[in-house]
Amino acid sequence: MTQTPLHISNKHARHLLLARQGLSDAPTGPFDTEKLKTLIHQLGYVQLDSINTVERAHHMILHTRADKYRHTQLQDLHENQASLFEHWTHDACLIPTEFYPYWHQRFKQATRHLNSPRWQERIGPDAKKVIRNVRDRIKREGPLMARDFEDKGKGAWWGWGPSKTALEFLWRTGDLAIARREGFQKVYDLTERVVDEAHRQQKPDHTETVNWKCEQALQRLGAATATEIAAFWASVSIKDANMWVKQNLKKSLIPVSVQTREGEIKSAVAFDTLEDELATLPKPHARLRLISPFDPVLRDRKRAERIFGFDYRIEVFVPEKKRQYGYYVLPMLEGHRFTGRTDLKVHRKEGRLEVKGLWLEPGIKLTAGREKAFRQALARLARFTGATEIEADGALQRAKDA
Repeated sequence: MTQTPLHISNKHARHLLLARQGLSDAPTGPFDTEKLKTLIHQLGYVQLDSINTVERAHHMILHTRADKYRHTQLQDLHENQASLFEHWTHDACLIPTEFYPYWHQRFKQATRHLNSPRWQERIGPDAKKVIRNVRDRIKREGPLMARDFEDKGKGAWWGWGPSKTALEFLWRTGDLAIARREGFQKVYDLTERVVDEAHRQQKPDHTETVNWKCEQALQRLGAATATEIAAFWASVSIKDANMWVKQNLKKSLIPVSVQTREGEIKSAVAFDTLEDELATLPKPHARLRLISPFDPVLRDRKRAERIFGFDYRIEVFVPEKKRQYGYYVLPMLEGHRFTGRTDLKVHRKEGRLEVKGLWLEPGIKLTAGREKAFRQALARLARFTGATEIEADGALQRAKDA
């Protein structure tokens, strides 16, 4: 007998995703490293990114969820407490160290990189010798950066030379770990000197890893398709995710039908506890928040458009003349709606936060209340980034005139 899917209205779909992504609660109140640890565990990871036009992505993502978050708290968790480790999901991220065992399969897969023409081109004909020499030097001397090696790269693929390629290979295969960052540059060390032995010794097999990653992904998405589940950690195949869904549909999973912003119905799955959760879902906090372009709630652009009706893309890599909005545009979230976007830049030498542009979504007006909320969000961001002056009047006037 076919099970009738649980219907999830569009409103509930938005509330559910925002709650799972830590964007429902008020971002106020006391905040310490323990609360930060809990928050990152809830998210699953926090993406690292070097672009500092406004604030680096990892700091911005956390600031959006906690006013009193400070940059040094993330550093403390990673470098001093070793509660986080750096590795790949869809990109380089800081991940709770308790998840480390489930990266062993990824380390195993990464060993194949050495046979790739791209890797061979960068590391040269003596790959094993270069790798051995790099590892031995770190073992003798302690943590090192790519710049500590003499063979600087040239040309394509980020200018990697043989030693930098060896460092990345050893990191991706789990032999090295990132002990810290200096000026956003990786500092590599032997994994046994960075990650606790208890986490290193646990080595789940492929099936155990797939089961864990699929379960953890769905917990953080609320309701999702097999494709979305596979994409969450970017290390589970769609085939494996589909198999996991089929194996668990009559156990812990139920079929659901999710209403899009346009009223269409999309099929997905959820845990069988979701119906009770929907009845008690909190209403997202109404505060206007400025969201990082790399925020996990927006990582899946198609999902964001489907659920929120918000069409967004990062234009960092788009030629200036072809940009629709600007270089570093932050979405604006109010409650459960994305109401606009703003192009910002922090001029650090001048201590100035510049609003280069402001665009509201169709049907959204720049009311006196919304302007006040926007200015308050800018003030919070200025304090966080160290800016003492905010230049916003021109962009606000242009938005009013639009």
